[in-house]
Amino acid sequence: MNETGLPLDQIIQGDCLEVLETLPERSVDLVFADPPYNLQLQEQLWRPNNTRVDGVDDDWDHFSGLEEYDRFTRGWLTACRRVLKDTGTLWVIGSYHNIYRVGAILMELGFWILNDIIWVKTNPMPNFRGVRFTNAHETLIWAQKVKGKRYTFNHQAMKALNDDLQMRSDWELPLCTGKERVRLNGAKAHSTQKPEALLYRVIQSSSNPGDVILDPFFGSGTTGAVAKKLHRHWIGIEREAKYVQVAQERINLIQPEPFTEAVFTFPTKRDQPRVPFGALLEAGLIQPGQQLYFGKTGSLSATVLANGHLSYNGATGSIHRLGSELLHAPCNGWKHWYYVDEVTGSRLMLDTLRQQYLAQAGLTTAE
Repeated sequence: MNETGLPLDQIIQGDCLEVLETLPERSVDLVFADPPYNLQLQEQLWRPNNTRVDGVDDDWDHFSGLEEYDRFTRGWLTACRRVLKDTGTLWVIGSYHNIYRVGAILMELGFWILNDIIWVKTNPMPNFRGVRFTNAHETLIWAQKVKGKRYTFNHQAMKALNDDLQMRSDWELPLCTGKERVRLNGAKAHSTQKPEALLYRVIQSSSNPGDVILDPFFGSGTTGAVAKKLHRHWIGIEREAKYVQVAQERINLIQPEPFTEAVFTFPTKRDQPRVPFGALLEAGLIQPGQQLYFGKTGSLSATVLANGHLSYNGATGSIHRLGSELLHAPCNGWKHWYYVDEVTGSRLMLDTLRQQYLAQAGLTTAE
């Protein structure tokens, strides 16, 4: 243990409910849960070439019925809610067998759903019987503990991962195969190992370096492996001794790059210090009487007043208020007003000068 009272970067073998009771209240930043799906396979599956499908038939996925599964789900969700910080969020992944029941119980307990993410498998297992559609996706629910609390969402980082386009809620990723698949004596070490790419998005999007990530169904340790690479603390709970050993050996092999803020942290726009437009006047980056243009093209312009307001056609106001009147909608003036660059003669977004001001003040790096 440490000053947080948490077993950081450790796998705890035991029943998740019993272990969760030992953790401090409101101590975890993020929970990722991959619980038993309650698949309840009735018989073995065979491929057309008469080879057996290595599906999920483990004892830990067996329940007597839906009532028992619901009790189990309510128990671990309640326990995770207790240890989750009020600003924390929880991810849970499942299939059609369980995710709707999990989602309903999650809402009953007071969680507020932020997104449901569809993991579209680019290499799904076929439906060998040919009696229904191929199951080609799983669903992740992302929820915050307390509705309205400020939670972590690294929007700009996820946008950068997606070639500077907003990341959507459908994620096309392959199943865990090849070298990434952990094996014991040639066989799968765990029947439901998740790909690291999936956990990379989960952890990168909703946590920051140094945060504590809890996985109550640790399995083969993908959560811990990715958390270690991204310099997050992690706690794994796993009842099966064979999985504890597999996960620990896997994580021990990981040697992440040394932590540097420039590589692993990505401040959001709202994390930047607030800059009033008048500060640009005081710094000489904008001059009273200068013309600002509404949009990169077009002739509509306003005059900069010495008090930091703009004047247009008899109306005056801040860059945001006057822009809102022109748009007839909410307006971020930094993004809609343009100035003429003295060197190139081209119009540049006013936000360029804000970033320049922040850089000169040593508060951020100019874009």
